[in-house]
Amino acid sequence: MPLGRLALTNFRNYAELLIEPGPGFVCLFGENGAGKTNILEAVSLLAPGRGLRGAALGEMARSDGPGGFSVAARLGDVDLGTGTLPTAPERRQVRVNGAAASVNSLGEWLSVLWLTPAMDRLFSGSAGERRRFLDRLVLALEPSHAHHAARYEAAMRARNKLLAEPDRADPSWLAALESGMAEHGAALSDARVRTVSALEFRLASAPDDGFARAEIALEGWAGGDLAAILRANRGRDAAGGRAAVGPHRQDLAVIHRAKQQPAARSSTGEQKALLLGLVLAHADLVTEHRNAPPILLLDEVAAHLDPGRRESLFARLEGRGQVWMTATEAALFDGIASVTRFHVEGATARLG
Repeated sequence: MPLGRLALTNFRNYAELLIEPGPGFVCLFGENGAGKTNILEAVSLLAPGRGLRGAALGEMARSDGPGGFSVAARLGDVDLGTGTLPTAPERRQVRVNGAAASVNSLGEWLSVLWLTPAMDRLFSGSAGERRRFLDRLVLALEPSHAHHAARYEAAMRARNKLLAEPDRADPSWLAALESGMAEHGAALSDARVRTVSALEFRLASAPDDGFARAEIALEGWAGGDLAAILRANRGRDAAGGRAAVGPHRQDLAVIHRAKQQPAARSSTGEQKALLLGLVLAHADLVTEHRNAPPILLLDEVAAHLDPGRRESLFARLEGRGQVWMTATEAALFDGIASVTRFHVEGATARLG
């Protein structure tokens, strides 16, 4: 279900903003630095996680504001809201229909996927970046993934801290933490395997419309008795300051399907096309799994495409639910039949 209303208060460069987007394409245009991406970031906060920038909450409040911020939206007959209070700028608040709720509960109402210019370096970046990207894909299909990820990370941090003080480490507490890592790690890895398998099937049958297609696989930890392995590796992990084995070491391998070469060795344009194809294939999965399309946030995605590929992109996006896009020029959205346009300028967004 699309967002019918979005209201920002003291968020980034906006003191107040209220817009009512349409159900299909929502296109934001304006000069660089006008605040287009800030609006997309606000929408991304209506799902679990740290948003499309991965920024700290304290950075999101308007710099010359009173402290704290709020993002509120109407989704059908449901009101969703998130933000912070001036007295607790790093503690995120969530409300559903006015009642307090957990951050992870947002995933039950809304699925949000995004593609930003910063993600262009995904394939040549670190394994951690690709793992976080994959986890966002998993989360859109299985909201409980966030719970297992948080529990796994908490247990791993506590174990690392204990191993750093071996004289004070309680063996029974270490064993309990390793058991927790094994339990939640298995859930993490299994969910990733399910998502990668389903996504690879989708990619293999994706249309050949001028966009490079990816071939993907999950590398690294492949399962086993993690608790026993961690117990046996305590000495090595203490020396290294971290757990050397586990699902936190997994990586998403991406291959250019037609050329059978790693995505990192493909051209910049090919990498962008591979990433876009991944996001669109995953959007199809989410639609099938949840019986509703996700909200797509595409930041400056059309700027570096030639007219033919832009036309192909718009055709593939048509009918996929609400798709938010940004550009510096309104002309880049020419060719879209049904669109709500907003001119973003001076911390305002007016229909244009």
